Amino acid sequence: MRKARWLAEWRDSQEKPAIYHCISRVVDRRFVFGNEEREQFRIFMRMYEKFSGCRVLSYCVMSNHFHLLLEVPPMPFLDRKADARGLCDDELLRRLRALYSEGAVDEVAAELAASRKDGDLEWVAKIHARYTYRMHDLSQFMKGLLGRFTKWFNNNHKRKGTLWEERFKSVIVESGTAARMMAAYIDLNPVRAGMVEDPAEYRWSSYGEAVGGGKKGNGKKAREGLVRAIFSDDLEVGFDAGEWKRASRRYRVLMGMALERKPVNAKVVVSSERVEKHYESYDDDKRLSKSRDNGTVFPELSMAAMLKHRVRYFTDGAVIGSKEFVNEAFAAARERFSERRKDGARRMRGSGKAAAGSLWSVRDLRVRT
Repeated sequence: MRKARWLAEWRDSQEKPAIYHCISRVVDRRFVFGNEEREQFRIFMRMYEKFSGCRVLSYCVMSNHFHLLLEVPPMPFLDRKADARGLCDDELLRRLRALYSEGAVDEVAAELAASRKDGDLEWVAKIHARYTYRMHDLSQFMKGLLGRFTKWFNNNHKRKGTLWEERFKSVIVESGTAARMMAAYIDLNPVRAGMVEDPAEYRWSSYGEAVGGGKKGNGKKAREGLVRAIFSDDLEVGFDAGEWKRASRRYRVLMGMALERKPVNAKVVVSSERVEKHYESYDDDKRLSKSRDNGTVFPELSMAAMLKHRVRYFTDGAVIGSKEFVNEAFAAARERFSERRKDGARRMRGSGKAAAGSLWSVRDLRVRT
């Protein structure tokens, strides 16, 4: 019998974000995602993001799998004094429009209006519950996204049955250094696979979308997510695309060090003029990276080279963060482990050894030779 998915015990906290790295692979790991499939996956991902209230911080859709760095915030307060959580009618209807037709949303709106006119608040609550159980929930977000994409893919390719290899993997990620490193690790997937030299060239990733704007739009959602990932230990910043210039400098240095940056080939997605503008301050960033007076920036740069390689801890480590963070998560889920286990934090080894002492895992993974 499989254990229940490990969720952050603080998932209802307003101060401590619950962040997860989620991974799922196509059955038999077949390479079936072309440009159309990857674009459609991103469309569905944004639809469920808008519906659910969960936020995509970083993502990458590859040929046979995908990565998401997802923040799952608690249901907002309707009445903080009464500790009552939920959505107002207008917010519920706004979210429903992400998945449902205008006609269907109009029917819900009419049902809500009639119930409120009759003073039947119990029925109003039932209408809300009909949809909100799928919101602010990791498993429901992934179930909806994977199910919707499978249905589209099967219809499009005249096939039946499951598309995904197994239930999705998830790793609990601490805000701050761990979230920044995980976001960069995700965006560097196509570089590690030899598909591009620079992550800005890959359209179906958070960084590629943030720089190039994606097939449609201006990349605002991707920039908001990356700003949140990069400044996730500063709750005052939030999802503010206006902070993208400052955030991208820090992110660019981290990924540039990992890439040993070469000139950008902008033919795939982004015009050379936009890329040149995006990297115009790179010389300043290189000087920044050599300074030891950067707070947490310099220790992160010392780990950057490992992002060129697959880090098993980032996909199989269960919990990733500081020693205190991992031990706290371990203590809150003590029943998942044997009585012989005394603490949670395990030092990273193998391809993750560069992070040893800075990032820890709750799993002690065997080093492959």
